[in-house]
Amino acid sequence: MKAPVTSAPAGHRRVVRTLAGAVVLALALTGAAVVTVGTLFAGPGRRPAPGAPATGAAAGPVPSPGAPGIGDPLMPLAGNGGYTVRRYTLDFDWRAPRTPFEAGATISATATQALSRFDLDFAGNTLHRVTVDGAPAAAERHGDELVVTPAKPIPRGRAFTVRVAYTADPTQGRHRDDAIQDYGWVPTSDGTVVCAQPDGARMIFPANDHPSLRAPITFRVTTPPGLSAVANGRLVGTERHPDGRTRWTYDSEQPIAAQLVQLAIGRLTFVDSEGPRGLPVRDVVPDGLVADTEEYRSLTPDHLAWLEQRLGPYPFHRYGVLVGDTDLPVALETQSLAVVPRDDLLGDRVDAERNLVHELTHHWTGDSVAIRRWSDLWLSEGHARYYERLYSAEHGGADLESVMRAAYEQHDQWRHDEGAPAEPTDATLFKVMRYDGSALVLFALREKVGEETFGRIERAWVSAYRGRAAGTRDFIALASRVAGEDLGPFLHPWLYGAHTPPMPGHPDWRVDPVED
Repeated sequence: MKAPVTSAPAGHRRVVRTLAGAVVLALALTGAAVVTVGTLFAGPGRRPAPGAPATGAAAGPVPSPGAPGIGDPLMPLAGNGGYTVRRYTLDFDWRAPRTPFEAGATISATATQALSRFDLDFAGNTLHRVTVDGAPAAAERHGDELVVTPAKPIPRGRAFTVRVAYTADPTQGRHRDDAIQDYGWVPTSDGTVVCAQPDGARMIFPANDHPSLRAPITFRVTTPPGLSAVANGRLVGTERHPDGRTRWTYDSEQPIAAQLVQLAIGRLTFVDSEGPRGLPVRDVVPDGLVADTEEYRSLTPDHLAWLEQRLGPYPFHRYGVLVGDTDLPVALETQSLAVVPRDDLLGDRVDAERNLVHELTHHWTGDSVAIRRWSDLWLSEGHARYYERLYSAEHGGADLESVMRAAYEQHDQWRHDEGAPAEPTDATLFKVMRYDGSALVLFALREKVGEETFGRIERAWVSAYRGRAAGTRDFIALASRVAGEDLGPFLHPWLYGAHTPPMPGHPDWRVDPVED
């Protein structure tokens, strides 16, 4: 997620019950979407056949409810306990901008405990029907939690499939008073784009909505004549219906966190090119913006090559820029297809490249290396801001040291207003401390260990945790191993302290006094 660009840093409870066997509304789609519940990080193993008893089932534990959240202190109800997601398959029968449409999600899951019931993160939308392994299931809505009670308890280790039929509402969105601003479904003149970060995916589909939880996704999106659809990953195929509508099928190819999902519909042009070593690059651009955005979009192969020199090979199978035809000043690192607003690509080149490099950097740190908890967001946004600033300094932008000195001067004020880098609150999660303030921590580490050792730490970080979730403790431990010294006493004050520590190598740098 891109924070607002500056030349210098600045500082419910309603319950709806669907009784098993009493649901009369049917999903209008042909073939319900399937959501498979399974962990992104699960290693290879034998998948229990549906209906097969789990080992020791006769003497197994008494079924109990899965937890309504995974225990993240900042967002306690994010994610869900008791199961892991193996795949989501989502069907959207899109009709027109700002018009509700029929949708379905089928979740195939594996129980990690004996389940009497379980939760899905699901906000808004009109619920029609929920089934578990084909049998109607009771469903209650508690705020953003959809509590599902299957007809029969699910033994531990059992694979199971959940189908949810609902009407999606593309006008649904939420607002945060930080860099995110408006999120969820974001309407365009002829369609939509999706901004799901941080917890907006639940407005799009029922999910296990936490950044540490990932699973592959299949998207099946039907559009009216003249409109195209795009989603994360690879276009598997298109199917023209007799009425002129087209169904577009995409496969995410690799597991993906719910907050990084992208789905865009509109009059779109697909522009193909290549990155380093033949990496497929596909930009998706509103028809009227193709020529005007070409100059800056064409720089992506150079950005990929520059980042690969510092962080190693790009971690996904493809990349591209989705030009957002909206008024929102929000760029987003949606996996393999980053959203960049049109205004970012129609202005100054230095600012445009900062934003393009920022979202691309996230694909190493934030997308591939997921954060373990929301308080670890500094690792994602701090890295993206650091490499954005470093690239800009080498390509006509402000000098890196001067930018970091300006951030240093304001660091105590940011700590006072927004918490230390690794100690955000929900309300201050996407404030400037997680961006410029966290990039300063990485700069301080570089000044402490030297540029060569810092480079080895960075490459080891994205390599060791590729495709996994990692947190602040993991980063400190890895940096210490690579540097050959315990960096905990150095990094802890930077990440958690009430006051900004001295900057190594810069004894003349001073922090401005804090103002209430």
